[in-house]
This record gives sequence, C-alpha cells and structure tokens, in this order.
Amino acid sequence: MASEIYQLFVYGSLLSGFHHPAYEYISGYFTLIGPAKVQGKLYDMGEYPAAIPVNEDAWIVGELYQLNSKDEFDWAFSQLDDYEGVVPDPGETPLYRREPVNVVVNERDTLAWIYWYNRNINDKPAIVSGSVLQYRDDQQKRQSGFF
Repeated sequence: MASEIYQLFVYGSLLSGFHHPAYEYISGYFTLIGPAKVQGKLYDMGEYPAAIPVNEDAWIVGELYQLNSKDEFDWAFSQLDDYEGVVPDPGETPLYRREPVNVVVNERDTLAWIYWYNRNINDKPAIVSGSVLQYRDDQQKRQSGFF
C-alpha cells in the first residue's frame, strides 16, 4: 500500500555525494540506508537528471533513505514534491511525478518512492552508466582533457 511506504530512492541532486544544498534538507528527515538501484534509464537534462521507468535490463544507481518519523511523512514529502516540481503552476505540466517503485538494496527488494521525470526526453543525452555521479565525474574529466 503506497500510503505505508516510508522510504525514498534518490539518484540526482539529493545523493549524499552530490553535495547539493537540498541534501542537507533530506538528511534532517531521512536516514541513509545505503546504495541501491532501480530499473530505469537516466538522461542529462542540463541542470538535472531525468529518470524514466523501463521494462528492459537498465538500472539507475542511487541511494535508499528511510523517513526518520512516520509522523513527518506529509511535511517531508510535501517539501520534496515542491522541490521536484510535482505541483506545477496552473497550465504547466508537472516536472516530476512521485510513484512507488521496486528498489534493490543489499541484494533484496523493497518499496520506496521515486521521482520519475514527467516531460519529454527526446534528443537528450542518455546517462548510460545509470549513475549521475559517475557521469558528472566523466564529464569533468573530459573537460579537463583526461579523456
């Protein structure tokens, strides 16, 4: 039952290794369980990654978090929904949608919330590794002449 899911899978700016100010927010409401993966594909949208669910053998690498207090669910997720653009201005399409997803962590399956991209990814570069951090590091190496 979706209302009883108190875990969050992250793959972009909310990753602990991304060092984004938004991580400070989630670390106050969530505890890192560990590295995890979800079936899907990532795309580079420029300022942020886009995750798209797929039925093929493609994986998104990220982290799984547990909400610290079930009583804070509505507050914590409403803040994340706002950050992820789930509730748009009138006449706009939501940027992301929050849905339950099967997550593989420590070689077992569990349910968590994920923010799937909700707009067009046509002509955007795929993040083939499934890891935003690896992709970002590879981009920095290319720019500095290491590739």
